[in-house]
Amino acid sequence: MSDEVKTAEEIAQDYEAMGHSVELINGIIDGSKMEDDEEADKKDCVKRNVEHLELMKDKDYWTTEDMTAVDSAISSGNSYIG
Repeated sequence: MSDEVKTAEEIAQDYEAMGHSVELINGIIDGSKMEDDEEADKKDCVKRNVEHLELMKDKDYWTTEDMTAVDSAISSGNSYIG
C-alpha cells in the first residue's frame, strides 16, 4: 500500500527539499554553512536533516530519482554527529 498519493509536481518538490537537506549537511561538514554557530547547534541541525532524509527516502512513491547524494549525506551526517 502506498504511503500517500502524490502528483509528479509534489514528488519533485519533495526531491528538491531533500536536495536542500543534502546541501546543508554537506555545507556544515565542510565548514561553508553555519560557520559561526556552536558545534552542538551544527550537530543538532545535521541530525534533524539526516532524520528528514531517512524519513523521505523510505517513501514508496520514488521512481527514477537518484538517491546517491542522499545516501552519501546520510552516511556523512551520521559520521559527523557521531
